[in-house]
Amino acid sequence: MKKYHRFRLSLGWQIWIGLGLGVLLGVVFYQNKMAITAMESIGTMFINLIQMIVLPIVVSCLTVGIANMGDIKKLGRVGGKAIIYFEVMTTIALALGLVVGNIFHPGTFVDIHSLHSSNISQYLSSAKAANHTGLWGTIIGIIPTNIFKSLSAGDMMPVILFSVFFGLGTAAIGERGKIITDFLQAVSEVMFKITNWIMHLAPLGVCALIGNTIAQMGLSSLIPLGYFILLVYATMAVFVAIFMSLAGYFFHVRFWELMRVIKDEAVLAFSTASSEAALPKMMDKMENYGVSRSIVSFVIPTGYTFNLDGSAIYQSIAALFLAQAYHINLSLGQQITLLVVLMITSKGMAGVPSASFVVLLATIPTVGIPIAGMTFIAGIDRVIDMGRTCVNVIGNSLATVIIGKSENEYDAEKNEAFVRKYLGDNAADHAVENS
Repeated sequence: MKKYHRFRLSLGWQIWIGLGLGVLLGVVFYQNKMAITAMESIGTMFINLIQMIVLPIVVSCLTVGIANMGDIKKLGRVGGKAIIYFEVMTTIALALGLVVGNIFHPGTFVDIHSLHSSNISQYLSSAKAANHTGLWGTIIGIIPTNIFKSLSAGDMMPVILFSVFFGLGTAAIGERGKIITDFLQAVSEVMFKITNWIMHLAPLGVCALIGNTIAQMGLSSLIPLGYFILLVYATMAVFVAIFMSLAGYFFHVRFWELMRVIKDEAVLAFSTASSEAALPKMMDKMENYGVSRSIVSFVIPTGYTFNLDGSAIYQSIAALFLAQAYHINLSLGQQITLLVVLMITSKGMAGVPSASFVVLLATIPTVGIPIAGMTFIAGIDRVIDMGRTCVNVIGNSLATVIIGKSENEYDAEKNEAFVRKYLGDNAADHAVENS
């Protein structure tokens, strides 16, 4: 008898279709309050479902990973490598943004007085709160006084720190800690199973989130700042294609193969503008890709806060864009100051809502740019946030493989088997030939 194979679209294609339908719905229901409310509610429910599982996954996977690592010296070495790598790539991203801004002058072609301002009160309140804490306040805030409060607030860094200590403590008590690791291992497996269920709703969530954005803004609102948007996206594409691929080549990582493997997660991050949306599946996929659980569990959640290459590119170009729009000529010294301040503030505010926007609010006054200028790019922040979130996710996947290889915590045979299954036999054979 003839067998019929049921046609199935991959998750990535389903999300792209949801993205296209969302744009269409946004255009059709432009400024329709009922439709906007419905789409916003559906999108929020999807993001809430993702946020529901992120922290349990981080706590369970990181605790088990650290417990299995069992060596505080190794933990310090892995952490040191990760932070150095994050800082180098972020600095390159910031510098690239400044170079592009100086060459192409996106703000010169904009009449800033003709742009419609937007309400940024939510960003201003976040910026004031972040500035009030300062650098020492940020460092102190990493240490949780109440882990359950940090979990309920969704504060990633205190949760990571607690999980690291809890994992080390579990390893220190030896065999008696096995009951804890077995329990948390089961918790992580349950959470990943729930993740697979939630991902079936991703196309609907993406459709609602994009539709809500377009319905509120309208496509016409993008035109005055179209050059700025295109320049930011082009710069991020150059950073991924050149600098990330060079980092992969230097550390013997097959970068373009990795890009094909994580394409669904990259599309999900792009369409939702949320790193959290891609984090559970990314952790699962990087472990299947051959990186040990202890490395994956530590690098990806840490990179979620410290390795924000897409955000860095946006911040540096946006700062120059506003300076040029106001006809403020920043000297080389001022631009270096801007680079240093962005390096510091981007780490200190990574945990606040709309962090990239808030970083700019806190940074641009240091070089004399009026803070009122931020109202003119607030309206398109969501559009650019999609791209920078996607780049952040790609950067964290690359960092995970690089750190895993540097620690000999990378299983080449497991990688080959996964690539063969995921991308097909030809891709796996080609990968073996080039390895």
